[in-house]
Amino acid sequence: MSANATHYDVIRKPIITEKSTMASEHGAVVFEVSIDSNKPQIKEAVEALFGVKVKAVNTTITKGKVKRFKGTMGKRKDVKKAYVTLEEGNTIDVSTGL
Repeated sequence: MSANATHYDVIRKPIITEKSTMASEHGAVVFEVSIDSNKPQIKEAVEALFGVKVKAVNTTITKGKVKRFKGTMGKRKDVKKAYVTLEEGNTIDVSTGL
């Protein structure tokens, strides 16, 4: 597996919500990441893919809710988010597409 493939395996997609937009005003970008990735892997992947300097990485795991799907009980998947704070002067514009 090439180095780029592993970086794309770590970072799934950017998360664009009202909360993540407020975080971007303070130099942070929010990504959905793989559930088994750790902070150094996330930092390395963001720096390699976007060519920016990362200051800090905060992560959170949202447990999947139990919901009804067509009358039967099911469970949504667990989601891990990474709040990536960038160094001064570095930006990532996720709203235009990757």
